[in-house]
Amino acid sequence: MKTRTCIGMLLLLAGAVPALAFPAAGPSISRVDIGGTVQGDHGPETGVWVIAETTDLPTKYAKIVVTDDQGRFVIPSLPKASYRVWVRGYGLVDSPKVSARPGKLVNLKAVTAPDERAAAAYYPGMYWYSLIDVPKPEDFVAGAPGNAGMAPTMKSQAAWVDTMKNMCQSCHALGSKGIREVPETFARLGDSFTAWAHRTQAGQAMPYMAIVLGSMGPEKALAMYANWTDRIRQGELPFAKPSRPEGIERNVVYTVWDWASPKHYQHDAISTDKRNPRINANGLIWGSSEESTDLVPTLDPVRNIAAEVRHPYRDPKTPSSLDLPHGNSAYWGMEPIWDGHTSIHNVMMDEAKRIWFTARIRPEQNPAFCRKGSTHPSAMVVPLDGSVRQLSVYDPATKTWNLIDTCFTTHHLYFGHDENNTLWTSSGSPAGGVVGWLNTKMYLQTHDEQKSQGWTPLIIDTNGNGKRDDYVEANQPLDPSKDKRVMAAFYGIMPSPVDNSIWGQSMDRGFSRMDQPGYIVRLDPGPDPARTALAEIYQPPEGTFGARGIDIDLNGVVWTALSSGHIASFDRRLCKGPLNGPGAAEGKQCPEGWKLYQMPGPQFRNLDAQGSANHAYYVWVDRYNAFGLGANVAIASANGGEALIAVVDDKLINLRMPYPLGFFTKNVDGRIDDPLAGWKGRGLWTTSGTRASFHNEGGVENSPKVYKVQMRPDPLAR
Repeated sequence: MKTRTCIGMLLLLAGAVPALAFPAAGPSISRVDIGGTVQGDHGPETGVWVIAETTDLPTKYAKIVVTDDQGRFVIPSLPKASYRVWVRGYGLVDSPKVSARPGKLVNLKAVTAPDERAAAAYYPGMYWYSLIDVPKPEDFVAGAPGNAGMAPTMKSQAAWVDTMKNMCQSCHALGSKGIREVPETFARLGDSFTAWAHRTQAGQAMPYMAIVLGSMGPEKALAMYANWTDRIRQGELPFAKPSRPEGIERNVVYTVWDWASPKHYQHDAISTDKRNPRINANGLIWGSSEESTDLVPTLDPVRNIAAEVRHPYRDPKTPSSLDLPHGNSAYWGMEPIWDGHTSIHNVMMDEAKRIWFTARIRPEQNPAFCRKGSTHPSAMVVPLDGSVRQLSVYDPATKTWNLIDTCFTTHHLYFGHDENNTLWTSSGSPAGGVVGWLNTKMYLQTHDEQKSQGWTPLIIDTNGNGKRDDYVEANQPLDPSKDKRVMAAFYGIMPSPVDNSIWGQSMDRGFSRMDQPGYIVRLDPGPDPARTALAEIYQPPEGTFGARGIDIDLNGVVWTALSSGHIASFDRRLCKGPLNGPGAAEGKQCPEGWKLYQMPGPQFRNLDAQGSANHAYYVWVDRYNAFGLGANVAIASANGGEALIAVVDDKLINLRMPYPLGFFTKNVDGRIDDPLAGWKGRGLWTTSGTRASFHNEGGVENSPKVYKVQMRPDPLAR
């Protein structure tokens, strides 16, 4: 089997520190490891986590491993410091923390949970989240009493679940203790409905939460959440239980650093260039702080130092998060804790280690060259009046910034594989309905931001002649002599490594508030993209919904995560029927191209059992085996399950991150620091992505984290 061969080679290549001699009962360790055994009430505790944490280093640091089938553990390669070490696991409560230093064996005693409630406190959030009573299908029938106040696009249970996951869960870990329990600040204001009404107005995310509640129908949504937390307060417990890590899941090593501030959150992190994961070996990790601050966090994982770089903006009138309306917070009172102007959503690294951001540098109104009457080639096709976020690039070597004004709104960004090193961007929202790009080779040579950029609408070849013609708009009926536009702007975006196509993912109707489903989209730019680009759209299979995030493996297979509780792949090579013509406007061609993987974890009780309450914000493909499970492995950032889920040989590997509780990530990145160092030279990188780190374990003292995830050949490998 490929996976075993790969891991075996890693074991042979792994560098070792000379082992110290210890009694046979314990594992073999070196002077930089802490090892030992974990015993429970009935013998060795297998598949439980052992956590070592220290504050002796420049930033808070922890490392976490899983015990083997004899209850043994080795926490490898620890910096010199004094650590607190303890056990956490399903069916347990945390053991007392003991002091230890590297080079020591520590025998730990696990503590059995005294009751089911104590045990459930350590379950991933989705086990609590799945207790929510989602409205029944009949509530969405036109005129039904249950759908009063819902947006017109909220036509189905699927649209509701997609909205609940992609607009509520995607920013806040709903099943976490900080959400499933109503803070006293709100509880004392009245009944639970009133409490939820106030808590959804807390903090500077109030406008966003109001939009979400407006689409769901405030009365219906607030009553649903109030009922959920009432039942938990009255003693209801999860109806399903998670399983302890098994098999290869026990080989994982997590390293955790604090960075940024407890008041600021991170959306993404980047460690290298996706096209070549050996770029920036052992270098800084960079974050994107979205609305919370203009400070870009960095982490030096070698020296364990967290720092910050301030992102500038061009126009002093650039909006600030301080201007957002906000209500009383149970954690911060009326203090506005976000102070960002730049709204840094996504961050990427290029081949020269430059850092590229989707960032706001000015107010929304576009300059004249973007708007109607301009001679810019793209503006002559689709003039754009405004963009809410643009681009920037920072060169760490020279410590210089370049701010790049774009007519199109930016959200996510990825580099193509062409000679111009084209940077393709998504807009995040259907507003504008275009895909934008920047010729970075031209820009870096000339700094001409106007000539270096372009954008195109998404046009489907519905007349079937193989080329782009005049088109009808998205809200107009088909014309057999014309093509058709679709307002399915990209949220996720990824240039294909096998051809010139650009793939994107658009949100479902629940998220976009438009009366169309979500799609994955293939864009063929052609020789003059603003005028020649053609799109193909594909809906997920019947019974599934809600694509979120996108990536492509080296075979051209597209991967996404679905709100229905699936990881999905789409292989266009398997399509049998025509991909253009009138039927292409619906996006239901090529059902044979899809393959589904049901995520682990319980399903909401009145939904299709083939799905899951689990939810992944994004999906990333490890093209070059940066992790150690093989090439082309898709990895979903399952924030519902507080885990990363890898698809290996059509099987799911669930890598639950147990500390601090509430692991919630929106992206993954993989880097190879040393290809000759075995598993130690490889790893995944990510950051905590919840907007409210203070909802999770540690409260207002809890800073955002950087996580490094590594896969050993076995649970005791050093």
